[in-house]
Amino acid sequence: MDWSERAREAEQLQDWDVAIALVSTHAACLSDDPDMHDNHLWHMDLLARAERIPELTERALTDSHARRRLNRSLRERGMETALRDRAEGGDRDALYVLVRLMCEMGRVQEAQKAVQEIGPEDQYAHQIVAGAC
Repeated sequence: MDWSERAREAEQLQDWDVAIALVSTHAACLSDDPDMHDNHLWHMDLLARAERIPELTERALTDSHARRRLNRSLRERGMETALRDRAEGGDRDALYVLVRLMCEMGRVQEAQKAVQEIGPEDQYAHQIVAGAC
């Protein structure tokens, strides 16, 4: 059994420490090797599924994949306040995730207000509200 098979098995058993340790040693965000890049995405997903939000948050400071996975994880966990805080801190992806969430919940006015307060010049955020809401 090679490392990836052991990692998949650990993932299925929700043995997050083992899965993360195995995958992380074969992962690289900026790599010409597509397998290393895919493993990086897998690593970010494992961190989210293991609920290692602090580690994902730290990585999100410099890693766009971690940032997007963190925002998606916050959304999945219903952590709207954390998404808003991240958006107010300058994370545009967090703003987009927040606005989509509000639109999907039928909270059009709140979505419009969030865009006006957080990213009034962000044309993409305005497009999300216009299209998704």
